Amino acid sequence: MTTATHPFSGAAPASGGMTAPIGPVKATFGGALRSEWTKIRSVRSTFWTLVVALVATIGVSVLVSIGTVGSKSGVQDLKTTGDPTSQTMSGFILGMLVMVVFGAMSITAEYSTGMIRTSFTAQPRRLVMLAAKATVLTVVALVVGLVSSLTSFLIGAQIFAGHDVHVALGDPNVLRAVVGGGLFMAVTALLSFGLGTALRHTAGSITAGVGLMFLLPVLQSFLPSAWRDAMTRWLPINAGGNILTTKDTEHMFSAWTGFGIFTLYAVVALAIGFWLTQRRDA
Repeated sequence: MTTATHPFSGAAPASGGMTAPIGPVKATFGGALRSEWTKIRSVRSTFWTLVVALVATIGVSVLVSIGTVGSKSGVQDLKTTGDPTSQTMSGFILGMLVMVVFGAMSITAEYSTGMIRTSFTAQPRRLVMLAAKATVLTVVALVVGLVSSLTSFLIGAQIFAGHDVHVALGDPNVLRAVVGGGLFMAVTALLSFGLGTALRHTAGSITAGVGLMFLLPVLQSFLPSAWRDAMTRWLPINAGGNILTTKDTEHMFSAWTGFGIFTLYAVVALAIGFWLTQRRDA
């Protein structure tokens, strides 16, 4: 009877005919990060999803900015009661939708193809693999979000300046709102990733993400006014989206408090997904 050995253990030839022991290769978090980065940049669908997020967010934001200054009433509203900074980033509603798809597919695609078994074999510590995937996902979504928000703002600010509406990064709360655009996209992707980890099904995860982010506000509008006012600020899109504004909104949390609540939604989704992954077979 023979004894199985680790393919990377035993002895290897060294110089001069000597042999040197080679220990087992340990699956580290750093190795998992490199693996997940390779996956996310080599999958064509992921690349195009991120391109769509950039183009759609910036494109819609610019179109809305142009449309806003297309009428005297629009310009007047910007000068009096409007929020020019938030207006320059109006396309983020579409960018969030793309991030829901991106976050879900980053994990469910591996389940649909069966690659998840290979991933768990290469990295038996499942939570380490999921944490590495979530880290890479967050960084990529954050970069895409920051590029989208900064570009949208700079173009929109130039459009508004041509109509005597001036806004700059140095103005109160403007930089926070622009950076908040990147944070908002990153947490949206994480929330969807958590749902995908728990549900393991692409269509179901995207549906759940869209329902939580976009359908709940529609359903909430049919509630009695007392209930509606009480629930409005707790909805994920309202709580998190307030970070994109420079002015406080009635019945809403402050920017950072609301964003903290939105982040809590993502943390809960991730915790459930990670817990289920530990308890179920791949």
